[in-house]
Amino acid sequence: MAGPILSARGVVFRHPGREVLRGVDLDIAVADRLAVLGANGSGKSTLLRLLAGAIDPAAGRLTLDGAPYRRDRRGRNRLRRRVQLVLQDPDDQLFATTVAADVSYGPANLGLDRAEIDRRVAAAMAAAEVAHLADRVPHQLSFGQRKRVALAGALAMEPEVLLLDEPTAGLDPAATRRLMATLGRLHAAGTAVVMATHDVDSAWEFAEHAAVLVDGRARTGPAAELLADPALAARARLTPPWAPLVSAALGRSVTRPEDLLDPGDDPGAGG
Repeated sequence: MAGPILSARGVVFRHPGREVLRGVDLDIAVADRLAVLGANGSGKSTLLRLLAGAIDPAAGRLTLDGAPYRRDRRGRNRLRRRVQLVLQDPDDQLFATTVAADVSYGPANLGLDRAEIDRRVAAAMAAAEVAHLADRVPHQLSFGQRKRVALAGALAMEPEVLLLDEPTAGLDPAATRRLMATLGRLHAAGTAVVMATHDVDSAWEFAEHAAVLVDGRARTGPAAELLADPALAARARLTPPWAPLVSAALGRSVTRPEDLLDPGDDPGAGG
């Protein structure tokens, strides 16, 4: 079996006067669906920035295909080609005068020819459902639209691993459902999707694996198992997902929301 794309071993990170991560171990496999959860200040965003190579750990080891991250220009460019981070606030990433120009920035900096840049931009905007906004000014768009434009910019790099910091923050329920459907399609196409989130229900529904940050370390395992653990949720200051609570009331074993249906139920049937 192939090893993980990205790994963290004993990773430590310190802010002035405070150790945020105290020895995190984590693996991200090909086409993984991983949720990173924890309380405010637990280090979720920091961990994603470390994995993306945006910051360096104080101690520990980060590897890409088993090889330590290289901090020279060639190493950083190699990492950027394969791993992309989408920040919580899209305004921290958007700067061009049109959506298409913003999405094209990354591929253009790879030195690709115009035809390849145009192909990537078109594909990324289609995947993020922003093709109709190509000529719009990003900062005149809604918050949800700007989030999707930032996502398109990352997708234009055609990464193997997509890191998303609080992707559903600031979105209404309909926009959240659309975004999660988009992430599902990206995963089905072979992209590993890693999301740091407070949205426990979305994480439980989407993620195959979870990493719950508590006291500077990561408890990892199957998402359905970890997120339904009330003791772990309490330690991490998380609210348990609704589906396991409903299943307990119904006396059923639930590992995904669709398991709440009776075997004979038709989820598409009218009332």
